[in-house]
Amino acid sequence: MGSKSPRRQSLLAEAGLEFELRTADADESFSPLLKGGEIPAYLASFKSDAIHIRENECLITADTVVCLDQEVMNKPQDFQEAKAMLSSLSGREHWVHTGVCLRQMGRKHVFVESTKVVFRELSLQEIEYYIETYKPFDKAGSYGIQEWIGYRAVSRIEGCYPNVVGFPVARFVQELGIFLP
Repeated sequence: MGSKSPRRQSLLAEAGLEFELRTADADESFSPLLKGGEIPAYLASFKSDAIHIRENECLITADTVVCLDQEVMNKPQDFQEAKAMLSSLSGREHWVHTGVCLRQMGRKHVFVESTKVVFRELSLQEIEYYIETYKPFDKAGSYGIQEWIGYRAVSRIEGCYPNVVGFPVARFVQELGIFLP
């Protein structure tokens, strides 16, 4: 597994999948011409290419982005950016896209899982409480659905819940079964 995300690691472990962790630092910038699910697909593939693999290994890399309209909401740099992101998401629907890359020597398969998330209106006090208490600075879109905000703000999701947490486990198992000989 080529991911530093503790949530991805936890989801795979909880699904009973064994893996070795191997990561490399990779530039996470992308072309502004990429939109929605194209972004994490590109980043997952790019991250995969940065990690050396051996014969008979299958490397798994992933990336998740939150998109509100056509705007990508990455991990916030500070309290103010997190507050601005959550204020933008308040009372609106947005998309969470996760790109997953499976790679073996000489072959690669990339897929994207997309989930629609709808937030109810949040008060400024709720937003500030969440940021101060949960420090969502390592999360795309400034939130973790599995935390307090998921219980309080998410009024509906359409699609895969684990995808919003950080990894579409059921789809991954299906795609892995097709990819591996």
